[in-house]
Amino acid sequence: MHHLIDILGIPFKELLNPQFYIRHGGLWMVVFIVFAETGLFAGFFLPGDALLFVTGIFSDRIVSAALFTTNNQWADLALLWIIITLAGIAGNFVGYWFGRKSGPFLYERKDTFFFKKKHLRQAHDFYEKNGGGAIVAARFVPFVRTFAPIVAGIVLMDSKKFTYYNILGCVLWVGSMLLAGHFLQTWILHQYHFDLKDHLEVIVIGIVAITTLPVLGKIFFHKKKNVDDVKMN
Repeated sequence: MHHLIDILGIPFKELLNPQFYIRHGGLWMVVFIVFAETGLFAGFFLPGDALLFVTGIFSDRIVSAALFTTNNQWADLALLWIIITLAGIAGNFVGYWFGRKSGPFLYERKDTFFFKKKHLRQAHDFYEKNGGGAIVAARFVPFVRTFAPIVAGIVLMDSKKFTYYNILGCVLWVGSMLLAGHFLQTWILHQYHFDLKDHLEVIVIGIVAITTLPVLGKIFFHKKKNVDDVKMN
């Protein structure tokens, strides 16, 4: 994978950098990344949360470059919210359809760079614990949001129920990330004259840490609990 990326002239670390996608594709690249991360195996490593947060920060530039200049922050945010949400909804539908078609075969598949059975199992456990609400909650959890719709398809979740939670979850996820990025930038710049645009690397690291540490912690304590149970037995 690294060799292929080197051939294409793209450093691997750039694929984890939200600014890379905004610089080289703008709004339509953001749309594709959100679709891929929520509907395709290959998208599990993409920076969805951080990408949406940074998109909120640069909302006016992104909209004017891809569509037209509105000169209105609410119009810019509304356009981004609608367009990106539609991509996320479509991505989950693709994952759900794939899950229904592929079924248990996925659990027998060998691990590859783009497919890890442990992520599928994590999504399954997450789904079993939270039910339909897992489709909403999974939007805010890296890795899990890629596999949750697939698991929903595998367990034959009712399509109408899935559609409802799919739309609700995507609206909340995209909206919260965009608004957080835009208004946090505005507030901090106004209050402290500190421009987040000059410190995006730190922000991205912070977002990744906030969204992934709870997952890693849960996995660690789950494994520790299993080890302790084995020792007790």
